[in-house]
Amino acid sequence: MHRSGAVMAWNVFKFCTALRGLGSVMILLVLAVIGVTYYAVVITNYGPSLYDGGLDSLIALAVLILFHFLLVMLLWSYFSVVLTDPGGVPPDWRPVMDEERGETDSMMGSDFSSTGLGLQQSTTLTDPVNPRVRYCRKCNQPKPPRCHHCSVCGRCILKMDHHCVWVVNCVGALNYKYFLLFVFYTFLETTLATLSLLPRFIAFFTDEEIPDTPGTLATTFLAFVLNFAFALSVMGFLIMHLSLVTANTTTIEAYEKKTTPKWRYDLGRKKNFEQVFGTNKRYWFIPGYVEEDIRRLPALQGLEYPSKPDLDAQEF
Repeated sequence: MHRSGAVMAWNVFKFCTALRGLGSVMILLVLAVIGVTYYAVVITNYGPSLYDGGLDSLIALAVLILFHFLLVMLLWSYFSVVLTDPGGVPPDWRPVMDEERGETDSMMGSDFSSTGLGLQQSTTLTDPVNPRVRYCRKCNQPKPPRCHHCSVCGRCILKMDHHCVWVVNCVGALNYKYFLLFVFYTFLETTLATLSLLPRFIAFFTDEEIPDTPGTLATTFLAFVLNFAFALSVMGFLIMHLSLVTANTTTIEAYEKKTTPKWRYDLGRKKNFEQVFGTNKRYWFIPGYVEEDIRRLPALQGLEYPSKPDLDAQEF
């Protein structure tokens, strides 16, 4: 039984590497869902209502302005995640030595395969001279704190959260904020689309006569169902990730530290939030950072993370 379990785990990772080929397909799928929604909300329903006059025109104008604003922010965040490197280990990176303790600031740990997040099984080795230095068996190089090897990307990712097939990229230190904003704006956009199409959806099941073609009705029905389903699923995903941000942990780390009562990187909700979104409030909802935050917050670069002094020796 143990042997077959090992074979199954190996096959899972072979399947993970095949996810690389889904790239353009997933991007086209996302754009297709956006296209169907845009046609149903803008072209079919609220666009023509602009010419009705009175309150209907005002409602249509408000819906269209909000819809296009959220769409721009959604696409901006989405392609920021897709096109931004999540953060790799520099070729010349070496652990920083603590002069007072004679130790490195890295943390010993092991990577687990059962998270289902693209994490490679048993990729971590330790230096026999200094056991607190982690080495990646696959990359054959030192691993910074909170770094994990991704079996899909085939390299170590700084502060890796998971490999996301929807964005065709790993979610790591350098694009985690963009991913959260993409999820946030997706939730708002799909909720708006669901609410705006709800009257037509209800009318579809009543005896009320709808002056639309069968193709238009089918598109509206499909757009409502898709957006309602996405709104519900994304809401749960958003709540989960916000809880991770407030605890200053990732999906992988949350799995690994199940038995750890205290987390060395938990500096309080405010500081935890700033390590992902920065300190400038004007940039919290924009996929980008001010230069001052990049200089002042090492966590935004993915190689160094402040921690609680009394828990610095914590290991997995």
